[in-house]
Amino acid sequence: MSLETSRLLMRPWDVNDAEELYEYAKDPTVWPNCWWKPHTSVENSRDIIRDYLNVPENYAIVNKENSWIVWSIWLVIWKESKLCADDKEAEIWFWIWVPHQWKWYVTEATKELLRHAFDDLWLDKVWCGYYEWNDKSKRVQEKCWFSYRYNIDHITNSLGQIKNEIVQCLSLDDWRKFNK
Repeated sequence: MSLETSRLLMRPWDVNDAEELYEYAKDPTVWPNCWWKPHTSVENSRDIIRDYLNVPENYAIVNKENSWIVWSIWLVIWKESKLCADDKEAEIWFWIWVPHQWKWYVTEATKELLRHAFDDLWLDKVWCGYYEWNDKSKRVQEKCWFSYRYNIDHITNSLGQIKNEIVQCLSLDDWRKFNK
């Protein structure tokens, strides 16, 4: 299944995307805000696509104008999420590649994924989180009507560093209110 906006095609990941994914995913400055380490090779990116990214509701975000992958977004259905309580909830994870920041792709695709979650999948709530220093993710969530719920302290790496995650939520009722 694919989703679409005026500028973006949101489609499933394919192993043929490995070279382009590697070009972005090898950047060590991106990964403090994410959960994985920089990719080490095109084959490593291919393995990640095959073993992890090629799952339902996980999309490569493609700029229609030039066919470049600019982003990844995943609607994590409740059993796979650490935040969801039941099967009427999901969590959104997203990443924007550094060269494509500040172009509103993240907000545009997130709003389309929320439409899909509420209109097509009939969900009641969608959760999202960001690390406390990640102002870009915070701003996207604000523009997409998420509201604060609570904080989680995570131990996220082999050094035992603790990262504070701010957890936000958007209910179906709030989404309808903002999308009249």
